[in-house]
Amino acid sequence: MNRRRMFLKRILTPVTILLVPHGRTRSVSLRVPVVAIAASVCLFLTGTAFVVSVSVRAVEYQRMQERLSIVSAQFHEMEGTMLSLKQAEKDFRKLFSLKSKTSVLESADPGDSGSLDMEVLREQIEAAVQSVSEIRSYIAEQKDLHLATPFGWPVEGRISSSYGYRTHPVREERKFHTGVDISVSSGSEVKATADGIVSFAGWTGNGGIVVVAEHGHGFRTAYAHNRKALVRVGQRIARGEVIAMSGSTGVSTGPHVHYEIWKNGRPTDPAGYLARR
Repeated sequence: MNRRRMFLKRILTPVTILLVPHGRTRSVSLRVPVVAIAASVCLFLTGTAFVVSVSVRAVEYQRMQERLSIVSAQFHEMEGTMLSLKQAEKDFRKLFSLKSKTSVLESADPGDSGSLDMEVLREQIEAAVQSVSEIRSYIAEQKDLHLATPFGWPVEGRISSSYGYRTHPVREERKFHTGVDISVSSGSEVKATADGIVSFAGWTGNGGIVVVAEHGHGFRTAYAHNRKALVRVGQRIARGEVIAMSGSTGVSTGPHVHYEIWKNGRPTDPAGYLARR
C-alpha cells in the first residue's frame, strides 16, 4: 500500500518548465506532472512510428503501381501481337485457299493456364512474328518476280515469223531474229506483258516507233514497228496496260508487232512466255 502511494506521488509530482524569452518579456514557468511528460513522449514516439510506417507503405504502394503498369503494358503489347498473328493466319489461310501459284501471287498484299513465364512467352511470340515476317517477305519477293516476268500476248494475232535464224523478208539475207512477229491489223492496241518502267519510246531506223520497258529481275521487253507510242520514258506501266498502237513503221513489209523478251542482257524465245495466256 505504501509502495503504491509512493509510486503515485512520484508520477504526480509536478516538474517546473521555465520558458525564458530572449526579449524583455517576463519568463513563463509551467508546472507539468511527470506522468504528463511521459505520456507526451510516448505519444510522440508512437506518432513518429506511425508516420514512418505510412511512408514505407506509400513507397511500397508506389512500387507496386509501377510494376503493375509495366506488366499491364506487356500484356497489352502481347495482346496486340496475338491479334496481329491471328489476322495474319486468317490472311494466309485465305491466300493459300486459292488453287494456283498465279492466283496466290496476284492476290497477295505486300504490306494457357497456370503461372505465366513472361520472358518465355515473349520469346515465343517474337519467334512467331519473325516467322510471319519471313513468310510475308518471301511472298512479296515472289510477287515482285511474278509481276516482272512477261507472260501473255502483247496483241491478239498470229505469229508470222518465229524466234531464231531466218531469211530477212526485206534484205533477203539470213539473220538471227531476236523476237517474234505477230501479224495484226494497223491500229491494234499493244499491251505491256509485265509491270515495269518505260526506258525508251521513240524512233529507230529498223524498228520504226519502238517502246522498251524494264521490268526488274533481269527482264526487258521491246515492242517495235508501232504507228504510235502512248507512253513516255520514265513512266510506270502495268501488265495489260496499252502502251502503243500497232503499225508498219521502220523496215517492215506490213502491219505487225515485233515483240522481244530479254533476260539478263540476252534475247530469249518469247514462245514459252506467250503460252501463258
